[in-house]
Amino acid sequence: MQPPHPAAAAVVLAGGSGTRVGAGRNKVYLPLGGRPVLAWSLATFAGMPEVGTVVLVVRAEDREPAAELLAEHGPGVAVVTGGSTRQESELAALRHLAPRIADGSIDVVLLHDGARPLASRTLAEEVLRVARADGGAVPGLRRHDLAGAGPDADTLAGPAPEGLVAVQTPQGFRAGPLLAAYEEAARHGFAGTDTASCLERFAPGVPIRWVPGEERNFKITYAHDLVAAEHALRGEISGV
Repeated sequence: MQPPHPAAAAVVLAGGSGTRVGAGRNKVYLPLGGRPVLAWSLATFAGMPEVGTVVLVVRAEDREPAAELLAEHGPGVAVVTGGSTRQESELAALRHLAPRIADGSIDVVLLHDGARPLASRTLAEEVLRVARADGGAVPGLRRHDLAGAGPDADTLAGPAPEGLVAVQTPQGFRAGPLLAAYEEAARHGFAGTDTASCLERFAPGVPIRWVPGEERNFKITYAHDLVAAEHALRGEISGV
């Protein structure tokens, strides 16, 4: 019997590195606005009453810094060791949640990249609302600055098709179909570019709705992204 009030779960992926940032450690543990990059995402989901469980997926070599971070910024957050790909890491988190997905106590899962620290709680709540209502939701920004590549990939063939969207996270999906799709993907050795790509292939009957994303919800990839995030936070704090 399904529980009367199922809750959502949030999965935060922290399996990247600091190579392109120029750091000697995983970029999500670098400081941003007085706390680690990763702590911002954890705080977003921890503050949502609809989210009953937060799972942090880390690399095996990051278990110690993760534990230190969670002691201050994430009490109650579950830690799961991820795999060698994003797909494997997401599956590890979903398998951790599987018993509660099976009994209906978790109805929706939000999956978020820990290197996107500035995603707002408003955005996460909207993704959750749409995923719960329709089956799947992906935030993104419409792109008008792209061009199509020519057949030889070395020339441009004019403007890209209309309606392209640069996708972001958190992405949200009903938990049962999500877990089933990832288990099927594992049996086929499939590794998608993001969560939605796996659902599109292995759960084609699940509608995936577009939710307008946020300009500030960019990914920390290079050193200048960290600087931009600092400026965004300072502007928010000062009211600029």
